[in-house]
Amino acid sequence: MPLINCPECGHDISDSAVACPSCGRPVKTEPLPVRPTVVRPERRPEGIPPWAFVAIGVAAVLVLFFMYAMMSRDDDPANTNLRVAVNTSAPPARSSTDLDNEVRSLPSDVSSIPDTSSAPPAEMPPSETTIPGSQTAVNQDRGVVRIEARVIAENGTPTAVRNERFYLLEKDLEQILREAELRPIEGNSLSNSLALAVLDPSRYGEFHSSAMNAINKHIEYSGTTDSSGKADMNNVEPGNYYLFGITKTGGGFALWSSPVSVRAGENILKLSPERVQSPSRTG
Repeated sequence: MPLINCPECGHDISDSAVACPSCGRPVKTEPLPVRPTVVRPERRPEGIPPWAFVAIGVAAVLVLFFMYAMMSRDDDPANTNLRVAVNTSAPPARSSTDLDNEVRSLPSDVSSIPDTSSAPPAEMPPSETTIPGSQTAVNQDRGVVRIEARVIAENGTPTAVRNERFYLLEKDLEQILREAELRPIEGNSLSNSLALAVLDPSRYGEFHSSAMNAINKHIEYSGTTDSSGKADMNNVEPGNYYLFGITKTGGGFALWSSPVSVRAGENILKLSPERVQSPSRTG
């Protein structure tokens, strides 16, 4: 039997011995079995996964909703642009320079009354001031009457006629009062009698009431002056009228009663400054 040396204690031991009988050191060891490592290949999905279809569907719905919202929001500006385009293509309204303007200086119908003599005022040329403002389109078959009224007070100062009503009558003032069968106040014409009644309604209230009732039946258009003495009458049918207005300042008055012709477009009536007069009073 072949012998081998124990590497630990040096005793001779049988070649078939598993361990040294002296020191117990294993002589032969069984080699551990080598297990092969198995590498499994990673599984890769084939084609498009199901969840991708869900994501694509949600994205498509969001895109459609966004497009619908944008189209709805752009609808109003589109209509606005359409209206602007239509208005732009329409023929422009006639400007005030194209219209036949009439500028008149209307004399007052006030006559000089005895016992109220005064030195005649120096003649003052009417002044014109350009005031910026908005332009309004006027109906081509209608007219606009613009009144500018001033008076010269007793101290000779030109003053705007403020907050007074002016009328376009279908008849002359004297004719209206005559047809109403009114009797003038002693020493005055019918027109001056009306002015006297305006100055002293407590004394001549009956005449004032009867005269205004008669005038109201023949009023076609009217307008009230502003702080600068200007009044507008819009949408006036072209034709012939009688301008009537009266104002009082202190103890005097100024009366306007004159025929005017209104044409289609803008008509400017500048009432020349008139001195305030005092009518004759009876009693």
